[in-house]
Amino acid sequence: MNRETEEVKHNKPRVAASSYLNSAPLIWSFLHGERQSEIELVTDTAPARCAQMLARSEVEAALVPVIEYQRIPNLVVVPHVCVGARSRVRSVVLVTREEIDNLSRVRSVALDISSRTSVALVQIIFREFLSIEPEWTEHAPDVAAMLSVCDAALIIGDPGMTFPRERVGVYDLAELWRKHTGLGFVFAMWMAQEDMADQIRRVDFAGARDEGLANIEEIAALYKDRVGLSFNDIRDYLLENISFELTEELRAGLELFYRLAHKHRIIPEVLPLKMISE
Repeated sequence: MNRETEEVKHNKPRVAASSYLNSAPLIWSFLHGERQSEIELVTDTAPARCAQMLARSEVEAALVPVIEYQRIPNLVVVPHVCVGARSRVRSVVLVTREEIDNLSRVRSVALDISSRTSVALVQIIFREFLSIEPEWTEHAPDVAAMLSVCDAALIIGDPGMTFPRERVGVYDLAELWRKHTGLGFVFAMWMAQEDMADQIRRVDFAGARDEGLANIEEIAALYKDRVGLSFNDIRDYLLENISFELTEELRAGLELFYRLAHKHRIIPEVLPLKMISE
C-alpha cells in the first residue's frame, strides 16, 4: 500500500510485537530500558496478529512470523536480530494422543490459530520428511480440545511450554527440523513496510536485544508468574533454547525453509531477503 509518510515523520514509529516470553528480550529495552523513547510499542498475544497489523499498515514495523515475508508485499527485514533456535526450542511442539506412538501414524493435525510460520513448518515436516499428508484443521490453542478432534495438535508460544504432559507424546519442531536438515530454524524477525525503511532504520533493534539479554534475570522475575514457569526455567529457555541473533547457520535454515515452502506450494514464490540496511 502506498502511503504518505509525512504524518509519521516526526512521531515515534508504531511497532507491534507478540507478548510471548520468547520476544521479551527483544522488547524489554523499549518497555523498561534505555530505548523507551524510540518507538510506540504495541503488544499483542499472537504473532499472527502482528503480521496482520503490519499487512494492514496499522503499524510501521512488527515482529513477524518469517513465512509472512513471502506473503505480505513490499517488506524489508531488520538485520542481525531474530527469534530462532539452533536445536530444541521447547515452545513450538506437536502433541500427539497417547496411542500415537509414531508420527507416521498421524492422520489429522489441529493447527494453532496463533501461528503462521509453525503451521508451514509442521506441514513441511510431514510432506518433505515423512511423506504424509494429514488432514489439517485450525483450532484455538487448547491441547485437550485439539486432541479430542485430531490425532495431533500444533501448539506454540507460552501455551506450548505449560500444558500438562501426562498421557501425550511431545515432539519439538525445531528439534525435528535439526534432525532432518542439520540446521537451526528462524521463527520470527522484525519487518517493516519498505516505504518506512528510513524511519525504522533509526531504531536500534540490535541494541535493544543486547540490553534485554543483559537483563535476563529481571525478565525472568517479571514473567514467571505471568507464564507459569519457574525463574530458572525462563532463564534457561531464553539463554539456551532461543537464539536472538541471525547467524549464518540460521539464515541458511531460513532460506531452506522458504525453498521447501515453495516446493510444497505453501508460498507461490521465494522472494530473496531484503535487509533494511542493504
